[in-house]
This record gives sequence, structure tokens and C-alpha cells, in this order.
Amino acid sequence: MDSFLIEGGFPLSGTVVPAGNKNGALPILAASLLTTEQVVIANVPRISDVDAMLSLLEGIGVTVEWTGDNEVALCSEDVNAEAELDRDCAERIRASFLLAGPLLARFGKAVMPPPGGDVIGRRRLDPHLDALGALGATLTHGRDIVLEAPSSGLHAAQIFMDEPSVMATENALMAAVLTPGETLIGNAASEPHVQDLARMLCKMGADIRGIGSNVMTVSGSAALGGCRHEVGPDHIEIGSFMALAGVTGGEIRIVNTDPQDLQMIRLVFAKLGLHTELEGGDVIVPGEQKLVAARDVGEYKAKIQDGPWPAFPADLTSIAVALATQCDGSVLIHEWMFENRLIFTDKLVLMGADITLCDPHRAIVNGPSQLRGENVESPDIRAGMAMLIAALCADGQSRIGNVAQIDRGYERIDERLRGLGAKIERHTPSDAA
Repeated sequence: MDSFLIEGGFPLSGTVVPAGNKNGALPILAASLLTTEQVVIANVPRISDVDAMLSLLEGIGVTVEWTGDNEVALCSEDVNAEAELDRDCAERIRASFLLAGPLLARFGKAVMPPPGGDVIGRRRLDPHLDALGALGATLTHGRDIVLEAPSSGLHAAQIFMDEPSVMATENALMAAVLTPGETLIGNAASEPHVQDLARMLCKMGADIRGIGSNVMTVSGSAALGGCRHEVGPDHIEIGSFMALAGVTGGEIRIVNTDPQDLQMIRLVFAKLGLHTELEGGDVIVPGEQKLVAARDVGEYKAKIQDGPWPAFPADLTSIAVALATQCDGSVLIHEWMFENRLIFTDKLVLMGADITLCDPHRAIVNGPSQLRGENVESPDIRAGMAMLIAALCADGQSRIGNVAQIDRGYERIDERLRGLGAKIERHTPSDAA
């Protein structure tokens, strides 16, 4: 497995262009199944999760052609409705289950192997199955999940999510756009990547109202057409670069962002003393900031809690922990969504962080701590990035193993960090030999 060798203590400075949103690209690629016409997607991040999704699509007959460094053309005209999804590939990524809605809507059946993804706690499939069941699908659940539409096809319905699941909302949207009649999706997720998928479906001819809210209404069509769509910038990556600048003391300009997607991120990071400026669509993180955690009125401990959009994104909780280790003060981190998300904090403690894990969902971070270089392993995408942030401000050399996890969500992160002045090298097993 590849590893990163990092020499910490150097400020990162310069300009960086955020990659396309990983969590937006994956459902958008899946949506290419909804039409026989060509779909061209630009600003697609070149990450391993995208490779896995494209392999799944190719395996069932989708024509895939990279037409640029970050642009891919897909055509699902000759999809084999009887082809089985590659089990090993499906189990590599959580997003493999995003094929359920499009396959069910277009072909009347979806046989879904168990999805993979980060091991950050229980990740329920029930919201997906409930939504597709409300549209008329029947469910058989063994080793695989088999969803079948009635002979008359899916029917429009009122769907109310028992939790605002992002991927379940996306599956419901993709199934509903090919289901005649009016479908209402209540308690829907409204994250930027859900909005991006909905906008892309509208380009294909779908009629979706309420984009950006937690109630969306879909007027289904018999068929959709092709389109060209550009994936929006990844607000999670942008937040990660903001934190990198903060802990290393450098000045970074992040260009071509969508400031609307960053309001809560900037607000929460400001509570940790990290202030940012907007200049058009660019975010500027001034250098040499003194990070001080702001206490709540009444001298209560500062608290950061994630939640469904527009709350602070769960995918940035690990990043916030790493940032908090360099703040003067005490911060309570409450990750209520996933019970294993904070388990990685033992790696930061090994590096010298003062973190008390109260329970699976809460940690108290006291800072600032002078971190030291250590050998650690990346358990998931965001924890891996948090450890990379810690290593870049630590004293001495760190080695982060299993960086394939980081590669799943961050495009060429080592190359791009070197462009900002980071001392980071990628090592492969062959290098050691």
C-alpha cells in the first residue's frame, strides 16, 4: 500500500483550484443510466471512487470515454439489463448503491450487491428501500438486495424520509424522474451535491421543483435526454484546504468556489479562530492567524456539531478535530451521525494531541498542542485527511499508511500540496524494494 512521508512545520501558501465534488460526481455518473443519449460530465475528480463507479457502469454496457483530463462522456444506449454488477467493485464504494434507482426506473429491476465505503458506523439502507418501495418496488433481501418494479411500472407517490439521507434522496430523485405522475419527496436532503444532481436531471429534461429545500416535487417523464453538465466545486475539499492553511500559518487563496456552499463552514471555522475572506468566488485564508476558540456566551465551552445541510457537514468533522488541536482553548466536538467517525482520534493523541473521547459521538479537544511526527494508518477518507493536516503542522517526520483511503476522495493531493510548499512524498512498496 502507498504511504505519504511528510516533513512538518512548513507553512502552506499559494493558490489552489478545488476539484469537482466527489459526492456530486458519483450520483451524476449514475444518472447517465436514465437515458439512451450521450451525457458529458465536466470537472469530474480523478479519484479512485470515480474509477470504481465508471468500472461498474462499463461492466453493464455503458460506453465510457475520457474526453479531457476531467471530462468524461457516457452513453447507456446498449446497457445489458440482465448484466450483473461486479461484486468486488460494488463493495469498494458506498455509492455503488446509487445505481439502484436508475436501474429500477429504466429497466424495472435492480440486483444490488452490498455496498462498501468508509467504516464510520452504521450506514442504513432503509431510507433508500423505503423510498423505492413507496414508488411500488418490491424487495427481496438475501446476500444481494433485489428490487423489482410491478409489471405496470413504478407509480408516483408521496415519499417521506425517516432521515434526510443524501444518497437515499438521490436514489429517490433518479427513480422519480422516470416515473409518470407527481412524486413528492419530504424530509429530503438538500446538500450542495443533491442540488447539483437535481440541476443535472433538469438539463436532461426532468421537472423538479424545490431544489435546495427539504421538500422536492418531481413530475416524472417517460424518457430523458442527454446533456452536458459540470460538477460543482467540492466544499469538503475547500474546507480541508482552509484548515491546512490555518494549522500551518500560511496564506492560501482557493479559487472558483461557490460561497453559498461555504457559509456554515466559514462560520464554524471562525469559532475556532480561523477567519477567511471572500473576493468574488475566491476564498482567502490570511496567513499567521492566532487560532483561539471562542467560548459561548456565559463562558460555556465552544461546541461544534455536525448535521444535515445546512448544518456543518459531517465529512468535515474529522478536519475540525485536527484544526481544533491547534486552537487556544477547549472545544467539544459532537459527531451525532456516525458512531465510528471519531475513533481515529487515537492517532492524533499518539501525535501529541490533547483529546478526550467521551463516547463514540463526542470528543473534547484542548489546545494548542505541539504535535510530533509519527507513523499512523488512514482508516477512512476524512480521518486520513485529518491526519495529513496534523502531520503538516507537526514537529518532525510522519508516515501515513493506507493512503489509498485519502486517494478515494482527494485528487492528486500530494502533488497539489507540494505546489503549496508542503514537504510530502508518496512511497509505494516498490520504492522500498
